[in-house]
Amino acid sequence: MTVRYVGFWARVLASIVDSVLLGMIVYPLAYAIYGKAYFDINNTQLVQGTADLVLQYVFPAIAIVLFWMYRSATPGKLMIKAKIVDADTLEKPEAWQWIVRYLGYYISIITLFVGFLWVAFDQRKQGFHDKLGRTVVIYDDAVAPASGAASAPASEPSSKTTAQASAEPPGWEEPRG
Repeated sequence: MTVRYVGFWARVLASIVDSVLLGMIVYPLAYAIYGKAYFDINNTQLVQGTADLVLQYVFPAIAIVLFWMYRSATPGKLMIKAKIVDADTLEKPEAWQWIVRYLGYYISIITLFVGFLWVAFDQRKQGFHDKLGRTVVIYDDAVAPASGAASAPASEPSSKTTAQASAEPPGWEEPRG
């Protein structure tokens, strides 16, 4: 069986879709609760109140982890026909893996987004959050895109050398066919 890992740019696209969808829910609610002052650029408070804490941190965490648990992907990843699987078994991850993976997002952010950028250079296209949660993001076997995926046998990492991988733009591989 060949595993096709989802590259950096496809994952960026999926993240943008997810962020827009979350924003469509969170920001109208924040406006309804806090009014125009919530969006004032001179307001430097990180959290405006309890409702803001729930809207900005708790709700997204619960929504994302639930999507992962029930669909093995967020809406953005579903759109690009990708899913998150256990890095060793390629099966659905366990609950602890989803939670650790989500917490790993914060580590990726704290490191000035290096944890996310790592996806572009890793053979299995894993970010820090993937490595911590022992997960990989792969294309769903049902639909195979023409390009943009790194391929490798399931039991071993990609055969590309570091020189070959660095010669390509991050997250893009040569077309298959």
